[in-house]
Amino acid sequence: MSIRCLIIDDEPLALNVLAGYIQQTADLQLVDLTTRPRHGLTRVLNREADLVFLDIEMKELHGMEFLKQAAGYAHFILTTAYPDYALQGYEFDVKDYLLKPISYERFIKAVQKIPPPVTAPASPGYFFVKSEYKLIRVDFADIIYLEGLRDYVAIHTAMGQKLLTLQSLGSFEKELPAAQFARVHKSYIVSLSRISVVEKNRLLLNELIIPVGETYRAKLAGIIKK
Repeated sequence: MSIRCLIIDDEPLALNVLAGYIQQTADLQLVDLTTRPRHGLTRVLNREADLVFLDIEMKELHGMEFLKQAAGYAHFILTTAYPDYALQGYEFDVKDYLLKPISYERFIKAVQKIPPPVTAPASPGYFFVKSEYKLIRVDFADIIYLEGLRDYVAIHTAMGQKLLTLQSLGSFEKELPAAQFARVHKSYIVSLSRISVVEKNRLLLNELIIPVGETYRAKLAGIIKK
């Protein structure tokens, strides 16, 4: 299964270079290239890309602001002429940082860091996660919430478990049924059946307080209304 790629850069020349690299690389599929970051953001939030090549210094929407809204929805490789944002980019789990002009050899090294898309569907009602060198079955009904912790995700269950697994929160968001779970913050996915109170900036899972991110409020409100 090919990795779906999106290029966002306000320099047409940079778009064309990366597009050419993608088209000559096996297992990569170019789904779009755009000079309009907000258009690209919509596509990312709709999960239309697995990998985003993202410029930073863009007038319509700065790359760091883009990452604040889209982190976890795809894998990101930053492409820029400015080295100053490298450390800040890795705070959002950016997979690599490419300085322009970008050679094809350097491009390939970056792409090799991207895991292939998951093709197997989730098992009905449960999945297995690798935690502490073991594969542990987790039933959807037992999950209270999932918490992103840099390189790990903590799965909090009704049985008092806190399972740490080396996966991204975005991968769980794709795997968990949307009718039962919702992402409410860049660091949290919650079980909808566990929500007892919803406020503007937070929600309660019984006595647990979970923050609600600004970019997730409207979507959560729509889910609650349904």
